[in-house]
Amino acid sequence: MLVTAALVMLTAFVGTPPSEAFAAQPSSSCPNRTLPPPPVDTSEEPPPGEESPTPLPVPERPAGGERMAECGVVVPANSPQPPQDVTAAAWLVQDLDTGDVLAAKDPHGRHRPASLIKTLLALVVLEELRSDHTVVATKADSEQECTCVGIVKGGEYRVDDLVDALLMRSGNDVAHALATALGGVDVAVDKMNALAEWLGASDTHAATPSGLDGPGMMTSAYDMSLVFRHAMQQDDYVEAVGTKETRFPGGPGEPDFPIYNDNPLWGTYEGFLGGKTGFTDDSRHTYAGAAERDGRRLAVVLLRAEQEPVRVAEQAAALLDYGFTLASSGSASVGTVTSAAIQAPGDDAQEDDLAAAGVPTPTADDPFGTTGWIVTLAVTLLVIAGLLVGHRKGVLRRPD
Repeated sequence: MLVTAALVMLTAFVGTPPSEAFAAQPSSSCPNRTLPPPPVDTSEEPPPGEESPTPLPVPERPAGGERMAECGVVVPANSPQPPQDVTAAAWLVQDLDTGDVLAAKDPHGRHRPASLIKTLLALVVLEELRSDHTVVATKADSEQECTCVGIVKGGEYRVDDLVDALLMRSGNDVAHALATALGGVDVAVDKMNALAEWLGASDTHAATPSGLDGPGMMTSAYDMSLVFRHAMQQDDYVEAVGTKETRFPGGPGEPDFPIYNDNPLWGTYEGFLGGKTGFTDDSRHTYAGAAERDGRRLAVVLLRAEQEPVRVAEQAAALLDYGFTLASSGSASVGTVTSAAIQAPGDDAQEDDLAAAGVPTPTADDPFGTTGWIVTLAVTLLVIAGLLVGHRKGVLRRPD
């Protein structure tokens, strides 16, 4: 909670996110390096009197390694080609434990996340709200554009039940209720973007808590892999996406009712661990999923996919198969999904890379590096406050 709050405060104080210092001109050969494809409807038009957010700057050096800047298929040398029926405009297969990128396509190309962004919301909720905290649903919660779980005005729901429904059934009504519990939709979105910034997801801007399209909404296959990897290290998230069936509270005076996990790979893919699906007219189909075989956990993310010639879940399964083939053959990685927040304990090489980049790294007493971030942010805020005070004194001394 302290990390998220400090990041929101720092962003508000400074005004310009730190990543903007590394802005570079996008490559003309990468059509989605700066922005997703044009929307097909009016869902991303800002409210009257407001402007759309400025596109996020493109970092000079791509996160994850130089090959992550490539726009086409990125595979190890002398490796077999990936499955041919994958329709996704961007995808990435990674080792969840090491962060090694086994293969990818346009990993930093910017597309819309749809409901994959609910993972960011879930992470903020799990950090800030107690699992047994009760949320009373509002009329606005119950009237959200569906997909919906079916919460009703005046219904009382535990946070853990809402998180299950958010991730299992992708409820937009649930997303709105959780955002309200965090302080309101705008506050929740700010917290989601602060968490994305902290993780190093420099292609990601959340515009809504649910994944419904909105002004400036964007992410990349790399960023969603980064967020998903971090999420799969949180026990409560793993439990939620790994739940196939649960019961959800009914409204006042109504009985509980069953909800089922909507991920099509349950029961069809060996070693499946769970994941998240998404769809909007602008984003098209999006998908994240993970599986384990022979002690190795792999994950895949697909953005802007279509259900033909094969269903998106089957495309994800084919990419996971491809990843397991590459991993078992000992193929070299083509990049790394890495962040101080999700560093594997004892990964000295990753610690050296992060230290060289000036990023605080975890310690035995501080396994996620939180203390280092809080101290750094606190010092930064003190310096900024000192500069503001000095500036104001100078202004007061200046003659008219």
